[in-house]
Amino acid sequence: MSTSHVFSLPDVGEGLTEAEILRWHVQPGDHVLVNQIIVEIETAKASVELPCPYAGIVEALHVVEGAIVPVGSPIISITGEGVTSNGDGERPAVLVGYGVRDAAGSRRARRVDADPVVEAPAADPPTGPVRAKPLVRKLAREKGVDLATLTPSGPNGEVTREDVLNSAGVVTVAPSRSDDQAGDRVPVRGVQRAMAEAMVQSAFSAPHVTEWVDVDMSRSMELVRRLREDPANSDVRITPMTLVAAALVRAARLFPRINSTWVDSSGGADVVVHRQVNLGIAADTPRGLLVPTLKGATNLGMIDLARGIQGLIDTARAGRSTPADLTGGTITLTNVGVFGVDGGTPILTPGQAAILAIGRVLERPWVVDGAVVARPVMLLSLSFDHRIVDGALGSRALQSIAEFLADPTMTLTLERGL
Repeated sequence: MSTSHVFSLPDVGEGLTEAEILRWHVQPGDHVLVNQIIVEIETAKASVELPCPYAGIVEALHVVEGAIVPVGSPIISITGEGVTSNGDGERPAVLVGYGVRDAAGSRRARRVDADPVVEAPAADPPTGPVRAKPLVRKLAREKGVDLATLTPSGPNGEVTREDVLNSAGVVTVAPSRSDDQAGDRVPVRGVQRAMAEAMVQSAFSAPHVTEWVDVDMSRSMELVRRLREDPANSDVRITPMTLVAAALVRAARLFPRINSTWVDSSGGADVVVHRQVNLGIAADTPRGLLVPTLKGATNLGMIDLARGIQGLIDTARAGRSTPADLTGGTITLTNVGVFGVDGGTPILTPGQAAILAIGRVLERPWVVDGAVVARPVMLLSLSFDHRIVDGALGSRALQSIAEFLADPTMTLTLERGL
């Protein structure tokens, strides 16, 4: 006997109260399977695909695309058997945002006229060790690309969006692009709204100080070249930013107060110095600026750090960052140099004491042994909360980053006692 089930908007994490309906993958009359992706939503922290907990026929969509819906509101009704994915039925539970097997993807099923009793399908046969996020699988289907034929470039052997596009002969471009026209009125919602509110809060609650220094990147660029040429690192993108990240994590270990948070309470203010360095990486994505966090960066080696940053950025640009990915940072790194910019004065991520901005590496006159020569030079800009970090401490932290980048191999050698 067919039963009507109403699926309400769940809390997808971190106590969120609402979400915007970005795109429906189904329409009334469509046949859906358990765990099939039915809708894409955007919260204040991430874009998330929701799987369907029921198998049957879509009876009604209760909200339209673009609507902002409170958590717990009905969004869709399904007519069919009461098979759920919460562990009580035949299918295993699925973590929201991480998708299902390929056969239960977001491709629309044939419209039917009757209300048949639909059984939960049997588990799909193994399809090999292909790892990919739901949006990447969908893109591969649209482009006619067999994921099993690709060489994964993502973390843990995961196929990325870029892998699919490269295989399909599509030239990828920089993620951020504005199609706005003069006179347009563009609503500010979801992640963009949350980011705007956070920046205002930070700018007007924490007294910012910014210091900067130029650094000769000659030896850093040489180390980047050697690391790239090592066959063992062929699956990792190693860039000057990798070394800057290592230098910032090192500075946070040497000067722990730059890796801390100001906390107001009824008994007065406290500075909480964090035990771990959770490194936020500002990423330019199709949805705007996101800051995913590399948890536990404190003791990561150079290659593991590069692999972690690569995974964060790839996931963010594919639209698959979870709320957990975008929270918990203790210090942030932002790269404005990729846009051809020399430097900037970054605004602190709320709750953090420091943020480092790096500019482009540019050939500039540099004095070496009394002679003026051309050297690759980078501008480093460190903004910090002056309630927590005074000028002397901020200067020492910034100088330690510059010293590392001036000769990273020697610094690492001396610290290891070799």
